[in-house]
Amino acid sequence: MMTAPSPHAQQTILVVDNAPENIEVLTEVLNPHYRTKIALNGERALKIATGEHKPDLILLDVVMPGISGYDVCEQLKRNPDTHGIPIIFVTSMNEIEDERRGLELGAVDYITKPISPPIVLARVRTHLALYDQTRELERMVSLRTAELETTRRQIIHRLGRAAEFKDNETGNHVIRMSHYARLTAEALGLGPNTVDLVFHAAPMHDLGKIGIPDNILLKPGKLDEREWAIMRQHPAMGAEILGQHKNPLLQAARDVALTHHEKWDGTGYPQGLRGEDIPLLGRIVAIADVFDALTSARPYKPAWTVEDAVRWIADGAGRHFDPGLITPFQSALPAMLAIKDRYAEEHGALPDADEASDGGLR
Repeated sequence: MMTAPSPHAQQTILVVDNAPENIEVLTEVLNPHYRTKIALNGERALKIATGEHKPDLILLDVVMPGISGYDVCEQLKRNPDTHGIPIIFVTSMNEIEDERRGLELGAVDYITKPISPPIVLARVRTHLALYDQTRELERMVSLRTAELETTRRQIIHRLGRAAEFKDNETGNHVIRMSHYARLTAEALGLGPNTVDLVFHAAPMHDLGKIGIPDNILLKPGKLDEREWAIMRQHPAMGAEILGQHKNPLLQAARDVALTHHEKWDGTGYPQGLRGEDIPLLGRIVAIADVFDALTSARPYKPAWTVEDAVRWIADGAGRHFDPGLITPFQSALPAMLAIKDRYAEEHGALPDADEASDGGLR
């Protein structure tokens, strides 16, 4: 007759002790209920604990040659990947000060030798159950956080679409320039989280145009001085619509909306920011936005060639654009051209532009 598998069979305990006889005693107690791994020193324990298949709990001796158990515990608690693994010290050091130190380093329990098998099993079972509850709670929080972030992104993109309808601009412009910004950020070597922020915040760059009167926003010709002064208010309007937020995506969207018309030499608008005072995401989106405007057909101008647009942007380094972004932008061009072809306009983009000196952008 086959014995039913233990309900704990999938949980793994790492037993760390430099004395083989102590390892044997502990594994004999644990093996009927759990999988066990063993380490005879601290170095081996760290390697196992930080490996691909992490243990669910660690029974850790204190006095070992080389790295002590206290040092192992401290290193594991400093590592975000192993911080949550419960550690129980199993040691012959039975002074109150020893126990206090172990618990202060992050251990969940302290068992003195010689061990009592029922006590070891009870403590292990309790802390595994607590760890399982913690992981399930973290999983649920992570799932809920992901749902909220998805909702935020959807709101961001819906607001971006609202700005497009107001501006009579095709959605493909926003799609293209968002990818151009993403690719430039990747080529610059930014981390995946920042690259993701750039990509999802970029569609909000012209949100403030919702607040610009139609007779100015949709005017087919050149704006006069009064109209241009009103048009220059749209970055501040976009920032006001988005407001101040602690959420990184919404804050990034606000930065992009407010600063994508600023110029490296301080001659941009609305704040006249200069150099690195302009948020990096705003500087990246500025290049992506201008590149798409130059290479897209407008009612008052044909599309520029890619070569001419790239040359114009390079010539603007240190004046219009962050000079440190030119090389990453150029290295991302092959991928950008694939995006350009994929999201090409059938009949030419509708206007969102003004003087060519500003890259064809209002």
